[in-house]
Amino acid sequence: MSKKIWTALFFSALLAGCASGVKLDDVPVEDKSATSSGVNVQGVGSGAQSGVSSVVAEKSTNGIGPVGVEHVVFFDYDSFVVRADARPVIENHARFLQANKQRKANLEGHTDERGGREYNLALGQKRAEAVRQALTLLGVSDSQLEAVSYGKEKPAATGSSEADLAKNRRVEIRY
Repeated sequence: MSKKIWTALFFSALLAGCASGVKLDDVPVEDKSATSSGVNVQGVGSGAQSGVSSVVAEKSTNGIGPVGVEHVVFFDYDSFVVRADARPVIENHARFLQANKQRKANLEGHTDERGGREYNLALGQKRAEAVRQALTLLGVSDSQLEAVSYGKEKPAATGSSEADLAKNRRVEIRY
């Protein structure tokens, strides 16, 4: 993938708007890309994302999406910037959606428990829109994508440790 495309992805994610109209007054959303944009994709991320870049998108036999590909994109605290370690996940879903034009994907934005309800709904929407933007820049039709936010309402982990909170800062790609 060329540096030019990833630069465009970065700035598009940075400028992605929130369709909910909710103002982010409670806590400022920060651009944490200075710590993640120059990261080596092969050496970063949770164990669940390892080996994803080697997966080839193919038609799924069970009808739920690409075979053997992670369906979660994780985010840094208080950020909606797509991290470098999410690139293989997004690229594989883009290939799958391009090969299966009839398929649609729901991009479900989530946050950890910190912050108010309205703020987290807005942040979850910005995260879902950032993944949507990344997929469309890779050639996926906008009509195949729907971005929604659940804020902090559907946590993946219920603990309050940093590891649990990190699991909740995500966008789930569902078919």
